[in-house]
Parts: sequence; C-alpha cells; structure tokens
Amino acid sequence: MGKVICAGLGPGDPDLMSLRAARAIGAARHVAYFRKAGRPGQARRIVEGMLAAGVTEYPMEYPVTTELPFDGEDYRLALAEFYDNWADRLETLCQSDDVLVLCEGDPFFYGSFMHLHSRLQGRVPVEVIPGITGMTGCWTATDTPITWGDDVLTVLMGTLPEDDLVQHMTTADALVVMKTGRNLPRVRRALERAGRLDAAWLVERGTMPNQRIARLVDVDAADCPYFAIVLVHGHGRRPEIPE
Repeated sequence: MGKVICAGLGPGDPDLMSLRAARAIGAARHVAYFRKAGRPGQARRIVEGMLAAGVTEYPMEYPVTTELPFDGEDYRLALAEFYDNWADRLETLCQSDDVLVLCEGDPFFYGSFMHLHSRLQGRVPVEVIPGITGMTGCWTATDTPITWGDDVLTVLMGTLPEDDLVQHMTTADALVVMKTGRNLPRVRRALERAGRLDAAWLVERGTMPNQRIARLVDVDAADCPYFAIVLVHGHGRRPEIPE
C-alpha cells in the first residue's frame, strides 16, 4: 500500500517552496490538486515544469465556490460530498502507489487538504509537508515587520459578520484578514469602524510576478481581487536604534 503525501507549496513563488516538497513533487507519479471548474488551478500553476514526465494528474474540481452562500446547508452538503468522494478515490489509488496532493500555503493553515486529512485517518498513511503560509509571503512583500515586541497578531476570515470583524480589529495589535474577494467591502467597513482603515494594506498575489501592494484606502471599492490578503502592521515595543 502507498500513502497520501500532501505538499505545502508556500505562498506562490516556487523558489519559496521547501526542498522536501520540491523533491516529493519531482518524484511523484500521481498528483492531485484542487481547482475551480474550468480553471488550471493556482496549485498546478506553481509546480509548472516541476512534474516528472508521464505523471498522472487528478484535478479535484470544487462543485461550488461562490455560487451558493458559504454558510448555507446546500453549500455545506455539496462540499462534504466532494471531500467524501475524493477521500475514497485517494484511498483506492493508494492501494498500489503513493499519491501526492498539492496544497497552496501550508496544508494545516486553512488549507482545503485538512478536509481530506480528517477523512483519511485510519484508512491510509498520510504525510504532510509544511509550507510557508500565504500571509507570511504577503507581509514580507510589504517590506515591513508584521509584529513588534509583544504585539498580538490576529488572523481573521473576511467571511465573518461585520460586527465580529470590528470587535477583533479593535482589540488586536496586528491584523491579517484572509478570504477577502467579494467580502472586501465588508472588511473595509469594519476597518473604518475600528479606526484602522488608514493603516491597512492590500496585497494581491503576494510573491508572484503580478503581485500588487497598495494601501487599502486607495483601492477602488469595487476592486475585490480573489487572491488577496489585508494586513495591518503592529506598532508595539521596538528596540531603540542608536544614533
């Protein structure tokens, strides 16, 4: 029997991938990756030119993305069935060989692979290769430390209710807001209510060739890029710099 290996690909730049992940990708004979129907998939783009000749690819196409409310029962059931079916398929493939699953960022940090990992426990061996998170790549792209001294960093999902966002944004020193996209107007309003909009940055496609870094207050309200993270840097206790 083989095993399922999930390789964390990092924030997008292939050069920021770990050596262990790169070796696993180059040696894989079966590679699965998530993607939206009709799209090549961000994970697949990251490993372009790294796969061995003759590799068998398994695109795992989401049944829904933004077509249904994410907190609705139909959305939950559709994704649950999707993950159930792919866990079954991966288990079958592992009867004869290893299967590599590609995952952007770090698999255990809001990665889609977590849903397969929980379903595969006790059924097949699973190995997870960690990766640099997308938010790490984004805050590094701003050329400014995200935290100082005893700053508290809070990671939020843009899908949260606006009042919840405001509460967290008001109490945290440094902020990372993920899953922006069409949720960006809500995130902007929450930051403004919390008095932090002027300090917020939008980083789109961080570490990739077409990355964009802009102050959120300067971004058009109708501009809601999908691959983007909102950042607010901390300003805690800092070491003094001798003059």
